[in-house]
Amino acid sequence: MSPASTAAAPSAPPPPPRPSTPPFAPSRPSDGDSGGTGGSVGTGSSSGGGENGGRSTCQCDDCPHSARQSYRKAVAAFVRRRDELAAGLGVPVGLAHSAGASRQWVSDELTGAARALADRSREEGEAWVARLWRRTVGTVWAAAGLLLLVQLLTALAGGWSTGRTAGLVAAGVSAVGLSVAAWLHRSRGGVLAPVIGEDNRLSTSRTVAAGWVLLAVFAVLVLAVELAAAPTPGDRRALLTGLDLSRGAGVVTVLALTCAVAVVVRRTVTVRVQGRRLQKVRADRPHAADLLTDDAGRGAFSDVQYVLINGVAVVFAAVRLSRQPDRLPDLPWGLALLVVVSAATYLAGKYAEGGRPVVLSVVRAREMGDLHSPIRTGDDIEIRGAGFVPPGATAPDRLARVVVRIGTVHVHAPLIPVPGGFAGPADTVLNVPVPAEVEPGRVEVQVVTAAGAETNRYPIDVVE
Repeated sequence: MSPASTAAAPSAPPPPPRPSTPPFAPSRPSDGDSGGTGGSVGTGSSSGGGENGGRSTCQCDDCPHSARQSYRKAVAAFVRRRDELAAGLGVPVGLAHSAGASRQWVSDELTGAARALADRSREEGEAWVARLWRRTVGTVWAAAGLLLLVQLLTALAGGWSTGRTAGLVAAGVSAVGLSVAAWLHRSRGGVLAPVIGEDNRLSTSRTVAAGWVLLAVFAVLVLAVELAAAPTPGDRRALLTGLDLSRGAGVVTVLALTCAVAVVVRRTVTVRVQGRRLQKVRADRPHAADLLTDDAGRGAFSDVQYVLINGVAVVFAAVRLSRQPDRLPDLPWGLALLVVVSAATYLAGKYAEGGRPVVLSVVRAREMGDLHSPIRTGDDIEIRGAGFVPPGATAPDRLARVVVRIGTVHVHAPLIPVPGGFAGPADTVLNVPVPAEVEPGRVEVQVVTAAGAETNRYPIDVVE
């Protein structure tokens, strides 16, 4: 073709204008970096043939390819996209004429992104737990080293004794046993594996019971070493007298009580969850704050007082053991009674927490300027009640799991973004549209929470 004919040919139409913010692809959100950690938030795959060549397996904290850094980048990308959608940026122009369609599109975009972000969060939690067992072993041996240092410093004034040797030997044996247990349970958090509950949080009752068990084991090991080193039968009889129940009744009582509380609490939580009187949502990983807070991260009085009082009692018993290593720690009955009162308060708090989600009323959601009318298909309804968002379910992927059953139709409660968070679903109010698939007549509305609990059925009338 000649240049003249080329010039005479009609020019190609200009490309359509791009929106100010490109639509967010839920399966491949940007993580703010073009390195090897880019790609899918959910899979952790490399988008450009990065150094990892697939799923990130680095267990370092500061490495740019670690699960923690990938999770932080994914969180930043999700927050940025949420705030953009809350400001109305990036919504397709074709949906701007319909508030319901644009709201559903935004909700679907954020739901996909939230699920991908949750995958990254779980990967980060698994990597953290995989590193935890080494840290717990290091902590155990650091405690044994601290005991050795204290023994050396105190021996400068009072001289070395058989009790000091027995304490160091007992600490070494305990450290070896805990190290072996940590290696065997390295995929579950090492030494902390027995105190991590089924919801992947640190259990307050199990931690307190574990503290008393460790103190009792250490005390018995000290007596056993001293008994093995006793030179005369009289010394051995005196050591055996230190195991009499009359001298260690307080410690034995508190030990039995805290262990019983741990078992009762686990059974209570299981029964209440199965009976739909308590909602439990699994955490991504355990935190030290779990010992003092509820599932939502708020400080819990019953947990705080239980940990503090038992912590003080354990320290008191350990000091008594250091002063008299030839007998079980003599815990005064006044202090033991204080632990009993604390345990009763803790149990009462466990029985009082939670409750079933409930729907109190369902009304037609009315916008400014709308006329009063009955509920029709296509209208938005406002569900008022309590317990729609259980503690620990405020993450966006958990919020996206809230479902409203209208008759036989299941409607997912839309995610409504606002700068800094979400306006819905909320714990007391849900706004959902009545789909066209709902048959006119009397239907029942029921909410299914992220924990799987179902509310009562509330009847409404839908007219044609």
